[in-house]
Amino acid sequence: MVYKVIGVMSGSSMDGLDIVYVHFQETTGKWRYEIIQTACYEFTADWIDRLAKSTELSAKDYLILHAEFGHYIGSQVNRFISEYGLQYQIQLITSHGHTSFHLPHKKMTAQLGDGAAIAASTGINVICDLRSIDVALGGQGAPIVPIGEKLLLDDFDFFLNLGGIANISCHVNSNQVSNENKSPFIAFDVCPANRVLNMLAGESGKKFDKDGLMAEKGMIHYELLEELDLLEYYSLPYPKSLANDFGTEVIYPLIQKKSLSTGDALRTYVEHICEQIKRAAARLDRELNTSVNSGGSKRKMFVTGGGAHNLFLIQRLKEALSPVGIELIVPGNQLIDFKEALTMGLIGVLRWREEINVLSSVTGALRSSIGGSVWIGQE
Repeated sequence: MVYKVIGVMSGSSMDGLDIVYVHFQETTGKWRYEIIQTACYEFTADWIDRLAKSTELSAKDYLILHAEFGHYIGSQVNRFISEYGLQYQIQLITSHGHTSFHLPHKKMTAQLGDGAAIAASTGINVICDLRSIDVALGGQGAPIVPIGEKLLLDDFDFFLNLGGIANISCHVNSNQVSNENKSPFIAFDVCPANRVLNMLAGESGKKFDKDGLMAEKGMIHYELLEELDLLEYYSLPYPKSLANDFGTEVIYPLIQKKSLSTGDALRTYVEHICEQIKRAAARLDRELNTSVNSGGSKRKMFVTGGGAHNLFLIQRLKEALSPVGIELIVPGNQLIDFKEALTMGLIGVLRWREEINVLSSVTGALRSSIGGSVWIGQE
């Protein structure tokens, strides 16, 4: 059977709504996919402002925004369907929504974008609220993309997503897995990435640092770099995850206090990202014997997300990872930009089939789970 699905992702960097139309097919446990169409619809300045300030709202106004953003997502899906002539082809929509609150230590996470509103707007069945059951089970609720890496992209040792937050995933040798409910896959959030880089670029009136050119011209502020590297989160054991406010309310103010030029601030933060990713990969290598490859060959790290377009960041990452035996693999633009939306589509199909779609080995939950609420678009 072929599942014809739309996956929708609104990331923490707030650069737009990613939409992918994909066909999935499973044969004897092996999943295949074909991406048919993709689009990224940029948010207006008003939507960026409303999403950024969502955590400051009263309960009533927050729920109104939740409904309005759901109808907005539905309207953008309808636009996508119309632009690409996909009427009557879509069986299922999976929407991640936009994360506002993420407090796993309180067993709570919240994503804006009401699934009922999406279903009502499109008339198509919708899967949403993908993280809540994992958090209720004591998990971090993040990252959830590793299920896609496990089922769709199994030829790599590490996976790195450079989105608003950078997160890393890795295969674990089977002899490291003792619990039958655990999957040989580990993942966690490493550090804030594009969200902070974009905020710094914004100080010079730019949406982002194109190709990392401003960062490349800057100088590293080593005192700031040391302060950033010593933040408590980085020494915590995994599984662990980050809320958006770690970047916006902890790291960004720390950088601002130094009164650096935009170039120096960007250069220093690029170095911080590279250092934390190197430490995370080396730690996983050391503790879990992650290598899938035989012999002494380099391990391969597959990198996606908006940060993969930052040429200077990628150059510095390659230089940082090479001494620890890791080769960075950058795919084509389609996977760079839409891997998360692609995975949301897969998560929805698995939910529809009532199969595991969130891995406890990644999130630290009591067990792996079938995440997602279902809204029926029409009878």
